[in-house]
Amino acid sequence: MGRIKFGTDGWRGVIADDYTFENVSRVALATARFYKKHKKARNGILIGYDTRFQSKEFAERAAQVIANVGLKVTLSDGYCPTPALSLAIPKFNSAGGVVITASHNPSRYNGYKLKADFGGPEEVENVTKVEKEANRISRKALDLIKRSFEELEKKDLIKRFNLRQLYIEDLKKKIDISAIKNARLRIVHDAMYGAGQGLLTNIIEDAVVIHNEFNPSFGGNHPEPIARNLTELMRLVPQGNYNVGLATDGDADRIGAVDEKGNFVGPQEVYALLLKYLYETKGLRGEVVKTVSVGEMADKLAKKYNLPLTELPVGFKYVANVMVTRDVLIGGEESGGIGLKGHIPERDGIFLGLTICEMMVRREKTLGELVQELFDELGPHIYKRIDLRTTESHKNKILGKLKKGLKQVAGHPVDHTLTIDGYKYFFKDGGWLLVRASGTEPLLRFYCEAQSDEKVDKILEAITNM
Repeated sequence: MGRIKFGTDGWRGVIADDYTFENVSRVALATARFYKKHKKARNGILIGYDTRFQSKEFAERAAQVIANVGLKVTLSDGYCPTPALSLAIPKFNSAGGVVITASHNPSRYNGYKLKADFGGPEEVENVTKVEKEANRISRKALDLIKRSFEELEKKDLIKRFNLRQLYIEDLKKKIDISAIKNARLRIVHDAMYGAGQGLLTNIIEDAVVIHNEFNPSFGGNHPEPIARNLTELMRLVPQGNYNVGLATDGDADRIGAVDEKGNFVGPQEVYALLLKYLYETKGLRGEVVKTVSVGEMADKLAKKYNLPLTELPVGFKYVANVMVTRDVLIGGEESGGIGLKGHIPERDGIFLGLTICEMMVRREKTLGELVQELFDELGPHIYKRIDLRTTESHKNKILGKLKKGLKQVAGHPVDHTLTIDGYKYFFKDGGWLLVRASGTEPLLRFYCEAQSDEKVDKILEAITNM
């Protein structure tokens, strides 16, 4: 039957290989058994899904299994962004939620995210319990799932609900939509064939959207809003005289941005710009939370504003846990997943995109001008990430060398090392390098930030060839 393994952001697998209806049923049954003990179990759980191949069918199978155990299920009546489901969970006072999605992974993957009763990622220890239970479930246990989806729907154990509309109405209350419309910003949204389709244009009617149709292969591209996947958007923005380009990933919980000249604005800059906007323009205060892979602009701003800073392992689940227990201003990771004060303790690509537009209007500057202002204030910060697909033996060889410690990389002496997630080396002459194994794919990830392209490239070349 294959072993179920939850990674940094849920369980992911290759469709028809390890991601099968049988394995989804095992995880769903384990989910039901876990949430049946929850204090909010009588309110049931929510299930949503993205635009991947058979995501709807996998979601219906999960709903069928969970409802068979006696838990009520509210199922999205169509594909929906992960943050739409996250928003709905506390509004329904539900025990938790499930999203069928592999987020930004290639199209051959699908996945299964668990959401806690507060709407953010389920706590690590609870995910571990579900994982262990799923791996104990046999085919014999699945044979006891007798009642059909249709029967359960007739008995109201499964109900469909428009989670997208609930989400849209909430966004309209939290963002100054009228200011964006009155400023007549010309916005283009790259939905990347994902679950964010149609949402931005539903809120800002004059916005233009591309890759806005159902295409489970994502047009042969990865639905990850990084520069190499956004060449069409980067070309379209200056050609069409747009003010800003926004891109959302497969389940629309992450953001990518393009300025008026077609330049990609990376997540590091987006994080810093949003922190600056919340503090200086909106007058908000709170803790600054980031994962270990986020760059040092956040550190510099937190120090300038005299705000507490917390650094965590990679994975928004760690960020969310802090957001629900402490007074957090902003929390995020390097991949473009960011949560803001006053919204849900979860990443939300559409909300972030609208906030960027609101920021441009209130600051009366283009996105390019805001980025330049940031660099003028904080100095140059060149950030790059390399993903190395490798064998298990080669991965272990590299990690083994790192475990012994490094005194220098490419001639740059190491000052100190952080090991909360992988190996992060801080250099005496400025900059840092992080090496860690991916929690969702068979990859080694190398992250580096320094004052120049040359320094970053030399460090990355040296570490990947060790």
